[in-house]
Amino acid sequence: MAEGRLFIVSAPSGTGKTTILKKLMTELPALAFSVSHTTRAPRENESDGLDYHFVNKAEFGKMRDQGEFLESAEVHGNLYGTRLGAVLEQLAAGADVILDIDVQGAAQVKKSEKIEPVTIFIIPPSMAELEKRLGGRGTDSSETIRLRLANAAAEMAGLETYDHVIVNDELGEALEMVKAVILAERSRARRTRNGAPIPAVSAI
Repeated sequence: MAEGRLFIVSAPSGTGKTTILKKLMTELPALAFSVSHTTRAPRENESDGLDYHFVNKAEFGKMRDQGEFLESAEVHGNLYGTRLGAVLEQLAAGADVILDIDVQGAAQVKKSEKIEPVTIFIIPPSMAELEKRLGGRGTDSSETIRLRLANAAAEMAGLETYDHVIVNDELGEALEMVKAVILAERSRARRTRNGAPIPAVSAI
């Protein structure tokens, strides 16, 4: 069985990344989503083990000290981390793994000697549109929106370090571009659209 590929997807808050990834997981086979650990409280409709592994700071610190994380970072006062063992198991099983992390985490993964990721950065069409989207969610205060916009500007300053940059102006088009990146990597690894290995030429 061919080993899968790790895809890192990053984006400023409010860009539409979560919506794109949810659609991607239902429309493209042989994908696995890496569920991160976090110390933040669950939001409404979030489930432990499905959206995140929710742990307290003591548990998180113990895992980090034991070297269990491929990457870890503090974002908006909360800790997030990706367990290395879980990712390696998914890749060995032949799945392409989607890792939803920020710029800090992506930089750490790229330094890893065990995994070579493909990196994708999703950006809004403009900062004005991003502010409109954040305000339209109705979940954040004005102060929180200002903080998210400042963080977005800082994050986008590092987008040149990513392999692919996709503008989410129209959701369907952005989704198709993310799909195209994954499918191109599968063809490069001699795998079919569904992720299965292509038989040797002599056997065709």
